[in-house]
Amino acid sequence: MAQFQVPQFLDIESKIVGPLTLKQFAFIAAPSLISFFLFFTLNTVVWVIIAAILILTGVAFAFIKLNGRPLYIMAIHAVTFFWQPKTFFWKRPLVQEVVNVPTATVEAKRSALQTALQGISGISKLFQDLTTTKNPIPKREKVVPKKTITEIREQYQVFRRVSGEQQVARRVDYR
Repeated sequence: MAQFQVPQFLDIESKIVGPLTLKQFAFIAAPSLISFFLFFTLNTVVWVIIAAILILTGVAFAFIKLNGRPLYIMAIHAVTFFWQPKTFFWKRPLVQEVVNVPTATVEAKRSALQTALQGISGISKLFQDLTTTKNPIPKREKVVPKKTITEIREQYQVFRRVSGEQQVARRVDYR
């Protein structure tokens, strides 16, 4: 069986310009060229400030990595994040289905339902009375006896904690 050599370290770029890769060289060369041309157009103090900012930015883009990603990729992602809108709307798509039901079957089922409801008119009257009447219906509600204050006090007990403070708690008798 033939053996093949599997390439490794595919994420490492080759060094083309001295100890720099082509991208690193471009990130350093572009701000250097811009600052060279600005030297002839700007005042010396202003040129030094702008050139320092440009060259430091180029060096940072060439060499700094955050969590294994180059700084220029992070800058691109940051700009796109701030540039794009932040409000997202989701609207459920409307699906309309047309169902054709023959009217003869609907009418037959409706008449059968009305005849069935006539047989249980007593139940429907009771339901209507339960939901709409203001007068109490006999034997519907039970009268709950009210507890006296002594019975309520017997359910709770005052005890003293180790720290000395008093606390009221409900007493539970497990008998």
